[in-house]
Amino acid sequence: LIAQGNARIIHTISIPSYRGIIFDRREEPLAVSTPTESAWIDPRHFNPTKEEFQKITQLFGLNKRELKEKIAQNKQRAFLYLKRDVPDDIVATVRAMRMHGLYFRREYRRFYPSGPDAAQLIGFTNIDDQGQAGLELYFDDILKPISGKKRVLEDRSGKWIQDLENIQAPHSGQDIILSIDTRIQSHILRVLSELLTRTQAKSATCVMIDITTGEILAMLTAPSFNANNRQERQGPAIRLRAITDPVEPGSTVKAFTIAAGLEEKIIKENSLIDTSPGTIRLGPYVIHDDRNWGVLRVYEILSRSSNVGICKIALELPPNYMAQFFDRFGFGRETGLKLPGESKGSLPEGPQSLNIQASLGFGYGLSVTPLQLAHAYATLGAKGIYRPLSITRLDTAPAGTRILSEEVSTTILSMLAEVTRKDGTGRRANISGYPTAGKTGTVRVIGEQGYDVNRHFSLFAGVTPLHNPRLATLVLIEEPQKAYMGGAVAAPTYAKIVQYALYMLNIPPESDYASKPLQ
Repeated sequence: LIAQGNARIIHTISIPSYRGIIFDRREEPLAVSTPTESAWIDPRHFNPTKEEFQKITQLFGLNKRELKEKIAQNKQRAFLYLKRDVPDDIVATVRAMRMHGLYFRREYRRFYPSGPDAAQLIGFTNIDDQGQAGLELYFDDILKPISGKKRVLEDRSGKWIQDLENIQAPHSGQDIILSIDTRIQSHILRVLSELLTRTQAKSATCVMIDITTGEILAMLTAPSFNANNRQERQGPAIRLRAITDPVEPGSTVKAFTIAAGLEEKIIKENSLIDTSPGTIRLGPYVIHDDRNWGVLRVYEILSRSSNVGICKIALELPPNYMAQFFDRFGFGRETGLKLPGESKGSLPEGPQSLNIQASLGFGYGLSVTPLQLAHAYATLGAKGIYRPLSITRLDTAPAGTRILSEEVSTTILSMLAEVTRKDGTGRRANISGYPTAGKTGTVRVIGEQGYDVNRHFSLFAGVTPLHNPRLATLVLIEEPQKAYMGGAVAAPTYAKIVQYALYMLNIPPESDYASKPLQ
């Protein structure tokens, strides 16, 4: 009889705890768990009057008929949620009613102080505080708490009387400090949002990496969404396109084609290449420049973005060499972060024709994510050292692996600096006091009938400052209207974004004339 009695009045209940906090690199909170109350009933003992039932359905915003059916279907259960995440004022009102069989329990709800600024990266949790997307999902095992357990004494109606024994203490989830700088992330979203309004583009993506450590300082796409509003947690705005949507990189990879040519010694820094008459035939295709540039030095092929000049360099390389060289920089394979939804892009496999070899040289026939492309430029900025990426703050910089000689890397950076000077296609990316090495890109969007001549991606990838590189940044704009060239749209956006980041990170300026233009 004692055992039967205890079975009815002594129960083991769960003691909730809170999920770990996600911080940015300056330890500003990006995701926190706040306490909340949820209403629940014991259907076996819940028997409100008609007036009480009417009032709680109004307070909780519930349908009377549906609630009656739900209670009837669960009449033998001892626990049934009535309403999750109830506002404090409603909790106080319902408690004052002292309804038999209706109780509240402490739970936790996730709150995102930065709103849309880092929403795609951070992701969100469900009603049970379990990670569903982004870093909330990726770090779920670390962030999630361990609930405690205790044995309690209840009366015959299920009302708690006293604690009898603590069985297991609750433990909160572990905190995580990200590499992201919220100040920079927030500024980028403002700049990109203004850009979308002005250009009527579909989306705009930016990635920024600290070259010296491999830490990701910013990564987002506009338009974004507010993770605090559950109604917005759907549609394309929740996708972090920097890792999920690969694109053909276009002219932004020409720097790597020239690097391959320098490494294989088929060209030298001061080599002359005849691009006349401004076109070159590759099987059934004719590749052309904006105009007939005639004879160009190698650096001018970059600054003028000559497709013909790049094709001639690529065609001199050994078969299959371009794909193998690009693979070194992480194109066509995962970054190692293993973030949810991350794409590895694509590189051609197997024997490659001269057409493929040449088209790879000017950025077609492969696809890369914005993160991969920014990482490749970070490797150039690190003078050929390939460092693993990190989404968490690092105390020490990893050593990395050399994949390109310092001599070739420095030469390429000098050439890319010409792109942002007076006559270069990326001159609008130049930042006063901070010489920049970078490359524009304008890529046609693939439509139902092949490349669409009226739809484009606009890109700029760069390294700033030139002589002591700190930031590698990629700006990608999807289908801007009217002006769409990389130098007209992406380059000035790069300047606005990077200039702010330089100031926030207290990176000292360099003389624009610290090195003379190439001759």
